[in-house]
Amino acid sequence: MTPHPSHISLTNRSLSCLFRALVFVSHGAGEHCGRYEDLAQMLVGLDLLAFAHDHDKETQMNRRKGPEESRLSERKWNMANCKRKVASSTPVGHGRSDGERLMVSDFHVFVRDVLQHVDTMHKDYPGLPIFLLGHSMGGAISILAASERPGFFAGMALISPLVLTSPESATTFKVFAAKVLNLVLPNLSLGAIDPNILSRNKEEVESYNSDPLVHHGGLRVSFGIQLLNAVSRVERGMHKLTLPFLLLQGSEDHLCDSKGAYLLMDGAKSQDKTLKIYEGAYHILHRELPEVTNSVFHEIHMWFSQRTGGRCPP
Repeated sequence: MTPHPSHISLTNRSLSCLFRALVFVSHGAGEHCGRYEDLAQMLVGLDLLAFAHDHDKETQMNRRKGPEESRLSERKWNMANCKRKVASSTPVGHGRSDGERLMVSDFHVFVRDVLQHVDTMHKDYPGLPIFLLGHSMGGAISILAASERPGFFAGMALISPLVLTSPESATTFKVFAAKVLNLVLPNLSLGAIDPNILSRNKEEVESYNSDPLVHHGGLRVSFGIQLLNAVSRVERGMHKLTLPFLLLQGSEDHLCDSKGAYLLMDGAKSQDKTLKIYEGAYHILHRELPEVTNSVFHEIHMWFSQRTGGRCPP
């Protein structure tokens, strides 16, 4: 089959031959995909096309747009800014996306948007394997996307994925109270996340605090309920997982209980699955103390390198 002209580079090579695979990068709650620049550039160094979007209220794939607008709707590293502009009635916003911060009517909106973005890229780069890389809430999104499409994704790398919430923040009483409050005061703030529990690296904590695109306000009751719904869906869907995956988890994660990592390892039917626990590490492993972060980058680099093969011949 003759490649479409838009899929040919200036050297007359298929663009698919310039990359080994596609990798969708899924960020965590309250942050944005720009915080994954270093990880993405590492993937680019492996001849992988990393792409992402700030989780927001609707995929632009659902409305007509010109070529330039399409380029601004996503982030392909080295190509476009991480920005989303959409008109929709489904309110949810992160980073540079539209919508109120940390509001979503249903957690599946995130999963749906990722799958639609992936489908668009799949059409642009036919034949390339597609991987997922997700952190925290983005890890839950990745797990649910993979469980919704068995056999579609070539693998996923998970950093501190949301499988279980921390026992301190999700006690039986707090969960019950949140469900009651969601019926009468869904927009009530439950308080902001203490940035000091995210990483032991003080420079990274300061970077988080000073990032204007990070949501520093409180977590709404309604959003907390959606995170709990995500945990339930992950537990129900993990048995559908058969794809290879790498799971990296800190033992002292105060947001996503490290027991969730073992639960996922036991529940997934994948034959190729790897778990590495970082003793004493907090939540954001890719922005932790240097010895942890260096190891995380090494593990992800080796995992993708071993599973994406060589480049297309010239």
